[in-house]
Amino acid sequence: MPKDLTIEEEWYKMLTEGEAKVRRLKHVMRLLPSNPRCKMCNSPFKGWGGLLMHLLGRDQSRYNPRYCQPCERFEHPGGAVVELTMLFADVRGSTTLAEQMSALEFGQLMNRFYSLATDVLVNTDAMVDRLIGDQVIGLYIPGVAGPQHPRLAIEAAQNLLQITGHQDPKGPWLPVGVGVHTGPAFVGVVGGTDGNPTDFTALGDNVNITARLASKARAGEILISDSAYAAAGLDLGDLKHQQLELKGKSEPIGVRVLRVLAD
Repeated sequence: MPKDLTIEEEWYKMLTEGEAKVRRLKHVMRLLPSNPRCKMCNSPFKGWGGLLMHLLGRDQSRYNPRYCQPCERFEHPGGAVVELTMLFADVRGSTTLAEQMSALEFGQLMNRFYSLATDVLVNTDAMVDRLIGDQVIGLYIPGVAGPQHPRLAIEAAQNLLQITGHQDPKGPWLPVGVGVHTGPAFVGVVGGTDGNPTDFTALGDNVNITARLASKARAGEILISDSAYAAAGLDLGDLKHQQLELKGKSEPIGVRVLRVLAD
């Protein structure tokens, strides 16, 4: 059997079935404080949890600070196409917000959002793909989150809007819109120069669709694609249904509109 095919099969098995040891490690690590964390195993880098990881040899990598040292190198860089659920959360009007406060204040505001969003994603078994600019991305991979990954992503989206104050009668402390979509994508390690692995991420058309949904979502709104809603098996009541025209897509995408409203 060709070597490349063997590697792809190994990735597919890991991404769809997972490894019991890794899942147990992630579940234990998420109970320890505090952020930031290794995106692969959830090992904390700060607080007393970070001190414990230091004693166990799981310090933050100097090569790639998004990983701990044991997770910084992958035995088989590559990936596979798997069906997963993706969550993109965008801050609405971030440019206007930044103009209304100092750079330090805006940085503190975004850091608060990143910290709380990371907790939500980690506690729902997502891989935290990116915390960048005004956006947070979570990947719900079957081998990590289990077969209930669409439901977990939708619940995480609701939690994200709740913790940013969208149920507060005074309004949110940060306006956020979320897109959730389920579909196949390439998931794995993207290589850098000289074949060095640089990051674990998801790529493909369905990733772009999720990003477009998030960009269309208004503050306090979750746009759930028809595929994600059907796969989640949730009954969220009589949600508004829309056909959205997305940039770069020849056909409209069906979505359910879920709003988190003030009590």
